[in-house]
Amino acid sequence: MREFFPQAGLAGLAGGAGVCRMPGGPGVVGRREPRWTVGEVAAGGEFERAQQAAHERRLVAAAVAGSTAAFETLYRLHAARVHGLCLRMTTQRETAEDCTQEAFIQAWRNLPRFEVRSSFGTWLHRIAVNAVLAQKRRRTELLGAEASAEEAVAETLADATATDPGAQRDLEAAIAGLPQGARHVLVLAGMYGYSHDETSAMLGIAVGTCKAQLHRARQLLNARMHFDEEST
Repeated sequence: MREFFPQAGLAGLAGGAGVCRMPGGPGVVGRREPRWTVGEVAAGGEFERAQQAAHERRLVAAAVAGSTAAFETLYRLHAARVHGLCLRMTTQRETAEDCTQEAFIQAWRNLPRFEVRSSFGTWLHRIAVNAVLAQKRRRTELLGAEASAEEAVAETLADATATDPGAQRDLEAAIAGLPQGARHVLVLAGMYGYSHDETSAMLGIAVGTCKAQLHRARQLLNARMHFDEEST
């Protein structure tokens, strides 16, 4: 996944230029984890989430004030989930990378309008969904029709580094093969946990349509996965 850094310059932000490299780093090997009770783990998890939320609010406030360093940190915190959302909605890696970068560019431009008390992640996901839908409109205007889901799945599966082996790969392929409307709703409501009201607002559809599309997506996905199990 391409990685975009604000410190490349405000001109780069405005023009869409960025630095591309894979995020990540070496893991810790051979470390023995301490044993905790269930209650201690739950309490520790709540405390950690509260700390993370407070840290993010400080970062957002600094970014709104113009700190590119704070925005870079926010990028690192959210880039993987935004890219995953875009990838599952578009089913194409390069398109997902473009939409991810566009989402962060638009987020930087629109930071002065962001309400600090709101959820930055939800706000960012809405921008990413808009970027995906805008890209779809441009593609339809240029090509007159969308590429088939089968071609997108084939492209994804052809790259062994793009998906996890086994069941995870089969699931991702099945999701990619869903009709676009059903896939978009499944990704937002079924995988990212947004309510029907939030999902319908992001996609510009009625709540009833959202519920019907999610039901359809689950039926098709279950049928696809059941068929694959029987055929193996």
